[in-house]
Amino acid sequence: METIAAGRLTLRPLTVQDADEMAEVLAGEDLYAFIGGAAPTPAELRARYAALEAGRSPDGRQEWLNWIIRRDTDRRAVGYVQATVVDEGRRAEVAWVVGTPWQGRGYASEAAAALAGWLRARGVARIEAHIHPDHHASMTVAGRIGLLPTDQVEDGERVWAWERSAR
Repeated sequence: METIAAGRLTLRPLTVQDADEMAEVLAGEDLYAFIGGAAPTPAELRARYAALEAGRSPDGRQEWLNWIIRRDTDRRAVGYVQATVVDEGRRAEVAWVVGTPWQGRGYASEAAAALAGWLRARGVARIEAHIHPDHHASMTVAGRIGLLPTDQVEDGERVWAWERSAR
């Protein structure tokens, strides 16, 4: 997996060594209002990141792609983006999370746009994001990267999608 330039940011492939720093980034309880759960401990993140570093689900049907979002000015981690690629590389489910102290600065939009562009360049034909109906900031990010709301709802979240037009 490669590093991706993203405007003022760089997306660096996630490693287990990122866990302690990311535990701080993901510490804000407000961060979980729409995505559920609670702030992970460094130990929980190390275990999760070790599994994600494998790059594939145990059955091999999902490709797991995860990047830490780092500011170029100071290389500080501010969040992460991820893509779960399925259907033999044709469809990707994406997500972005920016820590509470760094929200409202356009980082999520820059990082998500870079991720979407990278996926499109790899030939992914459909990009989806699952967004809570009250999470207006994520809806804004989704719209900025070309995703549109669909009629599909999964687990109470609206599916936003972009699809490559057939030629």
